[in-house]
Amino acid sequence: MDDRKVANFVFNTVTGFRFGWDSVMAHSEEIIKILGPRLLIVSDPGLSKIGLYKPLVDNLIKRGTEVRVFDQVEQDPTLRNLEMAIDSGAGFLATGILGFGGGSPMDVAKLTALVLGSGENIDSIWGVNKVKGPRLPLILVPTTAGTGSEVTPVSIMTVEDREKRGVSSAVIIPDLAILDPSLTMVLPPTITATTGIDAMVHAIEAFTSKNKNNNSLSQNLAMEALDLLGISIVKAVRKGKSDRVSRSNMLLGSMLAGMSFANSPVAGVHALAYPLGGKYKVSHGLSNALLLPHVIRFNMQVPATKEAYAKLAGIVFPVLEKIDDLDQRAESFAEEFTTLSKHLNLPTRLREINIPEKACREMAKEAMKQERLLVNNPKTITLEDAEKIYKAAW
Repeated sequence: MDDRKVANFVFNTVTGFRFGWDSVMAHSEEIIKILGPRLLIVSDPGLSKIGLYKPLVDNLIKRGTEVRVFDQVEQDPTLRNLEMAIDSGAGFLATGILGFGGGSPMDVAKLTALVLGSGENIDSIWGVNKVKGPRLPLILVPTTAGTGSEVTPVSIMTVEDREKRGVSSAVIIPDLAILDPSLTMVLPPTITATTGIDAMVHAIEAFTSKNKNNNSLSQNLAMEALDLLGISIVKAVRKGKSDRVSRSNMLLGSMLAGMSFANSPVAGVHALAYPLGGKYKVSHGLSNALLLPHVIRFNMQVPATKEAYAKLAGIVFPVLEKIDDLDQRAESFAEEFTTLSKHLNLPTRLREINIPEKACREMAKEAMKQERLLVNNPKTITLEDAEKIYKAAW
């Protein structure tokens, strides 16, 4: 008889999601029903330039909805950037917010909906479960397969042009996520690669998180995500303009990883990645890719985590299934991510992106501020440990 005890856990996710080709246009009526008559779209200049959201805007206007577009979201958005979005929505008397884009527009959309709905002061809500709400109705439409922001309770902002701070609350999970793989077909190879590895890191860190809410549902979602992402990322990078299957797999895998880490939070890789983005403006996905192998090696010192990595190794890289030795398999897991980055034409060393070795100490100090993430790491990371990891990545 199996008498395994299932620990109590909480699992929050988006109320509903719609997945499929051209699903944004197909669900225009539902968008209007949820967001109301005055809809603020939060996006970025790049998507405006290629007109990716224009068919949706035209369709909404045709159906009698007033639409305003705020398209000035920056990579690694700042508080000033967020304030601009809030002002745009306030002046428009927006009844609902639609975040359209990658992680940055979706994160700005979350907090714009919150502040317009509740009037809360941003300085009072940094951290975990400090949001009171309510917020305006919110729908998120991802155009990259990486952040999973469309199904998570997290929004990240850059404060004082260098420090990444997060808001984590179930209140900012959207009312609806619409995942349309056709919107990802225009992604350049480098963005496809870095956002894809970001999604893989989400799943890996969720699976091994020390957080007390780590649970079997999150772990199974993480494994399914890694299966989809592992078999698809190279194809999506190399044949992304024509391979519909790989694009669909990447977007679905990213969402599953998001659902996983939304409930079993990420840890050391993200904590150490944030200083790269905050100070050196390295994209979040690339920051994660550069640090992942070295954090894996650090965490392997915990026997249970080593076993977990060995289990995931065969899912992401089936060739590793034939390795019986646990140490070798976990080490190969770390090494394969370096090899994967090379296959995807990504840098694998901090020195390759012009970060000086002397910066390792200062970045370590910055990383130690990410307490909400560090507490989830399988092995405690001290200031000295963080510096050693950066130097190993250098």
